Amino acid sequence: MIHISEAQSNKAELAVEPHFSTDVLIVGAGAAGLTLAIELARRGVAFRLIDRLDGPFPGSRGKGIQPRSQEVFEDLGILDRVVAAGGMYPPPREYRDDGGYEASQIMEPQAPTPGEPYLLPLLVPQFLTEAAMRERLAELGSAPEFGRELRSFEQHGEGVDARIAGPAGEETVRARYLVGADGGRSVVRHALAIDFPGKTMGVRAVVADVVLEGLSRDVWHRFNDRSMEKMMSLCPLAGTDMFQLQAPIPLEGDVDLSAGGLTAMVAGRTGRGDIVIRSVSWASAYTMNARLADRYRDGRVFLVGDAAHIHPPTGGQGLNTSVQDAYNLGWKLAAVLAGAPETLLATYEEERRPIAAEVLGLTTKLLEAAKQGVMRRGREVHQLDLGYPESSLAMERPKRSGGLRAGARAPDAPVRGVAGMPTRLFKLFQGPHWTLLGYGVDRLSAVEPRRGLHIHAVGPRGDIVDEGGHLRAAYGLSAGDWVLVRPDGYIGAVVSSDHAPDLEAYLASVIGG
Repeated sequence: MIHISEAQSNKAELAVEPHFSTDVLIVGAGAAGLTLAIELARRGVAFRLIDRLDGPFPGSRGKGIQPRSQEVFEDLGILDRVVAAGGMYPPPREYRDDGGYEASQIMEPQAPTPGEPYLLPLLVPQFLTEAAMRERLAELGSAPEFGRELRSFEQHGEGVDARIAGPAGEETVRARYLVGADGGRSVVRHALAIDFPGKTMGVRAVVADVVLEGLSRDVWHRFNDRSMEKMMSLCPLAGTDMFQLQAPIPLEGDVDLSAGGLTAMVAGRTGRGDIVIRSVSWASAYTMNARLADRYRDGRVFLVGDAAHIHPPTGGQGLNTSVQDAYNLGWKLAAVLAGAPETLLATYEEERRPIAAEVLGLTTKLLEAAKQGVMRRGREVHQLDLGYPESSLAMERPKRSGGLRAGARAPDAPVRGVAGMPTRLFKLFQGPHWTLLGYGVDRLSAVEPRRGLHIHAVGPRGDIVDEGGHLRAAYGLSAGDWVLVRPDGYIGAVVSSDHAPDLEAYLASVIGG
């Protein structure tokens, strides 16, 4: 299969060496696999994306899109269509035992700022998010291959030989790299014998997408929040005519997931006979776990998403963390395939595994609070404060004592071009390139121009004007400072004018040449 990048001319064709079928084989076409595919496609990397299912995942499971993932989606070119497909969370309504109810608030309200334009989570059923991703992937000239199952694989010096079963029989795919994005029961992880330690959380639950009558769609209906035996949540799914039903269930025993069975469960827990479930489009009974793979890489094989970590659903962190795994790995794979040092790939696990460990701690804490009926959420679930300050890719010359640090998320800011048109830093960052900002510099560039690097000078003698001072305030810069922003929107380096030559060596280590 040939994949065409938007950045290429219409006549350009991607090519891999004759003895390779493709550069990257992605196993699993869920949110993580699709994110990685988009990242590779827009960089002109040849890949195949396979999934053992016969078609897309049909459920709403990961329905919360956190602010940091919204920024990622803006960069990928899908945020507007994701928002249009879903919407905002409805206000929660907690029902009392006497039949009355009161309005509640799960999220602490926060207004957007110049540096953080998205501060409210979105409610988008997972199947609609993934549909938007597939649409974007189609624009880039590719598509998932459903009904193709990874049977086995072997690594050799330069790549991976994978045996795949599909509708036409078996085939062998030789790829430079293989990525397991194949979920909590990952075939890739099991084949590598990578341990997946953690614990079962002692909670089993039902989640189902249902069409019902008897409830309004303007609120998130919650019953018995302080009782794990009778708790019930019915949330209208924006962009559909369905509700998502969530309810803890006993650890053992069968559960009737039919429309009649779930109607009986609702009646038993709410005391109401007027709520009738007419149909069930998807349902699952699952046991909550918190697990983290011992390692994210074995040679030329990587794990992303649920294949590397699984979380309780509290706080809406799982899908978001998975998307950001792929967002981190994608640009690094593409860079190495384009000539950057192979050592760059070691930073994927170095950066992402500590994030997953931190998120697991958060979701576990939120689950324990939920058992006591406490559902409040704050900034901790937004993922805006997660970063890589200890990463080997974080360079400061000299070491900074204040302001934004290397490894942190790069904030947005309204700016203006010298021709007068307003724009934003995120618009300058958008795309697969690195961005170098020189603040109040006397000359345009501290480094030689190169492919994959966009250079901007900020100030009266540059091409960008920090009219409101938002950039300087967000980044804590002084005249002559240079900030290098990675393709994934994190700060790679902050250097003063005296240390600007250090940027050349840094760029050689992450871009090559």
